[in-house]
Amino acid sequence: MDFDGPDLYENEIDDLEMQVMRYKPEGIDELVRNTKFTKKELQIMYRGFKQECPTGLVNEDAFKEIYAQFFPQGDSSAYAHYVFNVFDADHNGTISFEEFVIGLSVLSRGSLNEKLMWAFKLYDINGDGYITKEEMLDIVKAIYDMMGKYADPPISENAPGDHVERVFQKMDKNRDGVVTIDEFMETCKNDENITKSMSVFDTIL
Repeated sequence: MDFDGPDLYENEIDDLEMQVMRYKPEGIDELVRNTKFTKKELQIMYRGFKQECPTGLVNEDAFKEIYAQFFPQGDSSAYAHYVFNVFDADHNGTISFEEFVIGLSVLSRGSLNEKLMWAFKLYDINGDGYITKEEMLDIVKAIYDMMGKYADPPISENAPGDHVERVFQKMDKNRDGVVTIDEFMETCKNDENITKSMSVFDTIL
């Protein structure tokens, strides 16, 4: 009977290792094909990812905590929620290593087209293929909240609404009250100010 203890303990360790092993990423070679990272870069990222997330998965709370560290001056939880939804491609409530590096690849090394498509998904909160003014306002408010009350220059209460009104008017070419992917892409590419404000995503991630 005395020997049951260590055996049980070892079984628990084995179980834990099995759980962790279950979330092995896709073959590194496949990720090299699907991202703009090299094999070496992916291996280094995977080691770091596993250190931070031993289960191989990140849930939304953990993701929000990461954002909170980067934006201590504001409330980043709403913005982190929206970004999490874009990264969580299969919408199962967790981000796997694959989802993480595929999203990161687009944001850090993607073409302007790829970045704009990613941004469109962020703004299209319900995923119906259109951006409404309300959706745009939700995202812009989340960005303003995250930048904090101590932004320089200070942000007025009406700033998010004014900003959305201006941008939405430009994007909604046919005035039907929604912005399509084509309208979004065309406006962003042809308007330098919008393209600059889109590059905020490079720094916010």
